[in-house]
Amino acid sequence: MGIKVIVTGVTGMVGEGVLMECLAHPDVEQALVINRRPCGVAHPKLKEIIHKDFFDITPIASELTGYDGCFFCLGVSSIGLKEKEYTHLTYDLTTHVAGILAPQNTGMVFCYVSGAGTDGTEQGKSMWARVKGRTENHLLSLPFRKAYMFRPGFMKATEGQKNTPKLYKAFAWLYPFLRAAFPRFACTLQEVGIAMINTVTKGYDKPVLEVADIVALAKK
Repeated sequence: MGIKVIVTGVTGMVGEGVLMECLAHPDVEQALVINRRPCGVAHPKLKEIIHKDFFDITPIASELTGYDGCFFCLGVSSIGLKEKEYTHLTYDLTTHVAGILAPQNTGMVFCYVSGAGTDGTEQGKSMWARVKGRTENHLLSLPFRKAYMFRPGFMKATEGQKNTPKLYKAFAWLYPFLRAAFPRFACTLQEVGIAMINTVTKGYDKPVLEVADIVALAKK
């Protein structure tokens, strides 16, 4: 029997890429996605729940038990947002979902897509980095089997993805140079997805994964 995982944010680039790896990976038996709208993917391993309000998932809580992992890829950019609004859309939303999952899935591994430059001290000048750091710290305090904070930098989208932002498409040609010149900054979404799966099946000795850790874990 393989593992059963929950993936959020699959209508975005990161979540879509992670989902693609879950559906292709032999160790994954089922991938449950929670969306505000249908993701448009059909696959024998895929189960989908449509739920409009991520700030209150209590109505679907009973459907979220018995899972080995949660790959939380839902998030927003801080561009144009004040700290209060960004905190609500980042910290409040993420910790609400995690707070529902943790008590009823004590054997679960929770992976959170944070970002390179996240401030774990919560004291820095960068607003988004403080909020992400606060979110990470809260997640690490919850009673999951393990929680891992993923801090990717530039990610190369997987071939066939539909939800890649135009900016990423425009700069995709730079990836080989970035990987060669800045190996601690660039990785592929395939590596992110495989690394998340490996946190559940193999584990890792660090709770916070920078790019080098993501690449290493994907090869484990």
